[in-house]
Amino acid sequence: MKILVVGSGGREHALVWKLVQSPLVTKVYCAPGNAGTAIDAENLNIAADDVHRLVKFVRENHIDLTVVGPEAPLVAGLTDELRRHGLAVFGPSAAAARLEGSKVFTKKLLKKANIPTAAFSVFSRVPEAMQYLDDCEEQPLVVKADGLAAGKGVFVCANLAEARTAVRAILQERAFGDAGSQVVIEECLVGQEASILAIVDGDTIMPLDVAQDHKRAHDNDKGPNTGGMGAYCPAPVVTTEIMDEIVRRILIPTVHTMKVEGCTFSGVLYAGIMLTSHGPKVLEFNVRFGDPEAQPVLMRMKSDLAQVLLMAATGKLSELEGIEWDPRPAVCVVMASEGYPGDYTKGHPISGISEADKVPGAKVFHAGTTINKFGEVVNAGGRVLGVTAMGDTIADAKRAAYEAVDKISWQGGWCRRDISDKAQ
Repeated sequence: MKILVVGSGGREHALVWKLVQSPLVTKVYCAPGNAGTAIDAENLNIAADDVHRLVKFVRENHIDLTVVGPEAPLVAGLTDELRRHGLAVFGPSAAAARLEGSKVFTKKLLKKANIPTAAFSVFSRVPEAMQYLDDCEEQPLVVKADGLAAGKGVFVCANLAEARTAVRAILQERAFGDAGSQVVIEECLVGQEASILAIVDGDTIMPLDVAQDHKRAHDNDKGPNTGGMGAYCPAPVVTTEIMDEIVRRILIPTVHTMKVEGCTFSGVLYAGIMLTSHGPKVLEFNVRFGDPEAQPVLMRMKSDLAQVLLMAATGKLSELEGIEWDPRPAVCVVMASEGYPGDYTKGHPISGISEADKVPGAKVFHAGTTINKFGEVVNAGGRVLGVTAMGDTIADAKRAAYEAVDKISWQGGWCRRDISDKAQ
């Protein structure tokens, strides 16, 4: 079986790494990939959002399964184009990808299906939004741009003044372009967050082991929000009872309502959940593997990923008896460029990756990396590496991950030092 993985981040490297282990797989391509996928697969010089060239490559090279990593090509309709040509693809249609592509769509669907989430209001004009805020009691609020904003369109506001600033940034200053044509203002939920990922084929839901992400840039959840500075799996904060409630009250009604609405969901349904004092509530949906959650989750998966994704892509997930997991936990520490999540410089040579890979239980997943003209691996993005390790306990996995981290260096490279401490 020949597989194409679309994307260039740490999630895509983890997918490639896991897929090449399958006895069913003869070749894996990655478009466009990074310096890590170049080692584990064959990179293609095709952008992840170049739908025409991707479909052309899949058809001409008789690719048996396309696995779409990031959200942008899903929202742009890559899955629809591949299916139009009768090609197997793992990922939702553009209509179903609205769960991530439009926060307004998602909030309205949650309300319609009576799925627990934060109370909200939607606005497209500044005066109405400001009037709403004027009528609110002083309280923390969350302000979100409707569309895709590269993980930066969400403002957690401590007070009404911050909420007004966020509204102006989105609707008036157009900080996120067309993604900010509408804004969602919602109550600020309090509790611990958890990442719930499930493989879905339209009817059958196969939950994966729970992970917990670390969104804030610095230790102890300080600093600005990022795309994720690390994750670990499993997350003990989600008990079996809580997981059963999440499946019953959130995942099943979401998949059912999507089907009733005529946009059947197939792919990865990723629910960002806040565990509140009133039970689990939906913060957001994503429609693909999380990054950095994919790294520890896939490292622990013992089942054949290629088989699982192909069965989901072809509507046969009900034939799968279940997914087998390594009982050992895994911890992923993201190493980032100096200045991230703000401006950063690129092109700094990275040393120590091969030494880090030799740490027992560790694997370095590349994200924002490329090869320069001298053949050196250099940083090419904000989040650069996802150093992941397994251990007999979470503490052991953390120790191994940071032992590997400490072997890697480049100018300005940094990371959080407290990934997984919430599980201790």
